[in-house]
Amino acid sequence: MIATTMTAYVRPSDLAAALTALQRGGLSIVAGGTDHYPARVGGPLTEDVLDIGGLRDLCGISFEHDRWRIGATTTWTELLQADLPPLFAGLKAAAREVGGVQIQNAGTVCGNICNASPAADGVPPLLTLDARVELQSMRSRREVPLGDFIVGPRRTVRADDELVTALLIPHGTDAVGAFRKLGARRYLVISIVMAAGVVELDATRLIRTARIAVGACSPVARRLPLLEAALLGQPIDGAAERVRPAHLEGLAPIDDVRASRDYRRDAALTVVRDLLVDLSAVAA
Repeated sequence: MIATTMTAYVRPSDLAAALTALQRGGLSIVAGGTDHYPARVGGPLTEDVLDIGGLRDLCGISFEHDRWRIGATTTWTELLQADLPPLFAGLKAAAREVGGVQIQNAGTVCGNICNASPAADGVPPLLTLDARVELQSMRSRREVPLGDFIVGPRRTVRADDELVTALLIPHGTDAVGAFRKLGARRYLVISIVMAAGVVELDATRLIRTARIAVGACSPVARRLPLLEAALLGQPIDGAAERVRPAHLEGLAPIDDVRASRDYRRDAALTVVRDLLVDLSAVAA
């Protein structure tokens, strides 16, 4: 049994109670707890915990006001089971890579971004979906683009009295998404490199819009604006052959136990090319 010196465990039944509790400060927020508790195995739980897992009004996926809403307690399994357009194919593919089924049943999509790991599988596809993060406190409600929400490894712009209540994703009528992940093995592994993409084509299969993001190769996952600009107006067929190392400018891979910096840089180029092959196939 893990020893604990935790002084408070708060599990509110509604959003108002959760926001009221956050005003006291010093609370660690958990929903599924799939990152929070494993990170403390063998050590005492010293911080106070706000468990929002019981907030059912924050669970589920809905479409309102021309955008999709993924509530803060929505699990990966619930995302996989949802009837969503091809725009979400990349995010669903990433969902299948988030641990095993038990983790997918408990872990939440919003928890993945709040954890702010450089290797968080959900962040690259959410970046390509132009996701915005909804935050609420007793003071106000605000929205922040996901690219501005995560500011470094394990760091976000969430204030101590704020709660992430949803992810908001604009409607993309004809867009399709895809996701690619490279790890040391096929399943149950932290990413060495991952890439996600969303493209929209015109009637002649020319690329009308393109959003490409790479994760696990920088302190935070990054979009590839040079590649996105180069793809505009080009045929989706054969797009992979036009990807150059210069298109990945802005990535900053590191050496760690999973891979070297040079390997990650080379692998990112291959993974992005494979991603574009996938996008060509799903857009057929």
